[in-house]
Amino acid sequence: MSEGNNIVLRCEGLTKEYEEIRALDNLNLEISSGKVFGYIGHNGAGKTTTIRILAGLIRPTAGNATVCGVDVSSGRDRIKSIVGYMPDSFGVYDQMRVWEYLDFFGAAFKIPRKQRRERIDYVLANTDSEYMRDRFVDKLSHGMKQRVGIARALIHDPTFMVLDEPLSGLDPRARIQMRQLLRRLANEGKTLLVSSHILAELAVICDEIGIINKGQLQISGPMEDVFNALQKDRLIELKALDGMKKAQELVDSNDQSSEMDESSLDDGLLRFRFSGNDEKLADLFDAIRQAGTRIVTMREVPLDLEQAYMAVSGVASEHVGKMGQE
Repeated sequence: MSEGNNIVLRCEGLTKEYEEIRALDNLNLEISSGKVFGYIGHNGAGKTTTIRILAGLIRPTAGNATVCGVDVSSGRDRIKSIVGYMPDSFGVYDQMRVWEYLDFFGAAFKIPRKQRRERIDYVLANTDSEYMRDRFVDKLSHGMKQRVGIARALIHDPTFMVLDEPLSGLDPRARIQMRQLLRRLANEGKTLLVSSHILAELAVICDEIGIINKGQLQISGPMEDVFNALQKDRLIELKALDGMKKAQELVDSNDQSSEMDESSLDDGLLRFRFSGNDEKLADLFDAIRQAGTRIVTMREVPLDLEQAYMAVSGVASEHVGKMGQE
């Protein structure tokens, strides 16, 4: 959890029920200023419900959430000026140019006309969208619309931005551009909550992550802390020129190694799980060398974000234990 007065978002016991369905169950979460928080979960996990509550669009059944100290339920008018919200799909208007589209929303936020022009110039420049100024919104590509959507969410200069699937449907180049944009916004002092199914992208851009499943936040915190908490057994990969059979025997007989992947042996690779500390692992490597195995490389394979999600969500749990997932 975050500490001090630097907390932008605080959720305490946040719950939302729809008749017999509990879409969000006792969510406790804090996000500090300038952080990019990745919110991960499959469809129906509770991500969008959380986001709509934080944007002031729906009220929680129980618990509370504050953004910059303002309650999202009792201070809904104020919340709209603090929070910049980009839904996973948003309407565009036929025969409206990009600058007109942004001007329309600027007027909805009651930004004076002169200041609106300045804000439009700023958000177009900040989202690398200046060249779209006079284009019709409904004629833009999906990636262009996503950037205009972020420009719209920025028009009133919010402190906290809630972006629902901003990376969805983008081609590789557009994803790179979007990733750079989100990091730039954080570096400029914005605090971002970003939901996405594209786990590899979140691993690159986020400072912290939270994994939600069936309405419950399973784990959250800095990326490294989450990975370390989930990866109880280390995945070790050893590559050798020869002597692999003896290495395999030593690994197999070691009481702190498990789940050896024999399918990779033909490629000169040996992958296995190891539960011991660094000293025990070094002893195993020494024994393998002394047995005559000529080691080329040996490394600990880091847990990736997709594995972290599956480990806590129970989705395709049998896949978590497979070797060589990187």
